[in-house]
Amino acid sequence: MNDTTERPALPDRLSVDPSSKYHVRAVLEHAIGIRFNDKERTDVEEYCISEGWIKVAAGKSLDRKGRPMLIQLKGKVEVYYV
Repeated sequence: MNDTTERPALPDRLSVDPSSKYHVRAVLEHAIGIRFNDKERTDVEEYCISEGWIKVAAGKSLDRKGRPMLIQLKGKVEVYYV
């Protein structure tokens, strides 16, 4: 990765699911770090900074479309480029 390239601003809400309206491919092309309640998280599927929540997979259960079932956790969310 070239550090001279311009990175897009991090959105308030972002999802890794391509079918979501909150999926922003330009942002996800870069490495993103997420700190939730002062702990690093690597399993986040979706986040919202202003509302203070993240969504993570709930074990190995899948929904009817084969995607992981998600649970929402509330707390302090910090997002940054790595």
